[in-house]
Amino acid sequence: MATIFALSEGVFTIGHDKIFHPFNPDVDELNDRPRGSLLVEVQPFLVVTDKDVILLDTGLGFNAANGELQLHQSLRAYGYQPEQITKVLLTHLHKDHAGGVTYKDGAGVVKPTLPNATYYIYRPEADYALKVGFPSYITEELEPLFSSSQVEWLDGKEGSIGEQIRYFHSGGHCPEHIVFLIDDGQDKVFFGGDEAPQLKQMKIKYVAKYDYDGKKAMELREDYARRGREEGWKFLFYHDVQKPTAML
Repeated sequence: MATIFALSEGVFTIGHDKIFHPFNPDVDELNDRPRGSLLVEVQPFLVVTDKDVILLDTGLGFNAANGELQLHQSLRAYGYQPEQITKVLLTHLHKDHAGGVTYKDGAGVVKPTLPNATYYIYRPEADYALKVGFPSYITEELEPLFSSSQVEWLDGKEGSIGEQIRYFHSGGHCPEHIVFLIDDGQDKVFFGGDEAPQLKQMKIKYVAKYDYDGKKAMELREDYARRGREEGWKFLFYHDVQKPTAML
């Protein structure tokens, strides 16, 4: 059985400037933010199976109030050390999903945030990130990881990672986006990144302006929802403020 932890980094608004502004629902007013701002949670997921301790996407890479990397603090809050993570699965490399792939230590040296993990990265997405760059991709944070020995490159439209994980190229939210299905024999856990970011988006048919191919992303959500119902998937919603996990 897979054990799932949502590693919340907080609620944010994001507008056309593509900057993530912290938002406190108890005191802040969404109407005070620039027109068109979206309200989102940012939450990587920790999935523990009988074979692996898996991190799904890595968050914004922000530090907590005490100066510690927020991702590390979140892991420790659930009783896990960064050194225990065995696999990091990345749907894509936008800064809110891959900001925590590296960090600067006390000496200012940039290092992978999970020292014993293998980072699984879709090679075409890495190439695209380096080509496009800022503001969606922070290449100076990505390049040290790309040159490390901890990366295993994923090629091809779909494939396997060990015995329990499948990945599929989807390309709706950004051209080289991928999604993951973890099947440990008891649970099927689906992580769709920004193509299945919130529960409500799995229930409403619409084209989102923030997707690279809005029509394709809409169709993908419909297909994910259909397959999820049929096969009993547990969905992980990276940007859902109220419902991080659900079955449809």
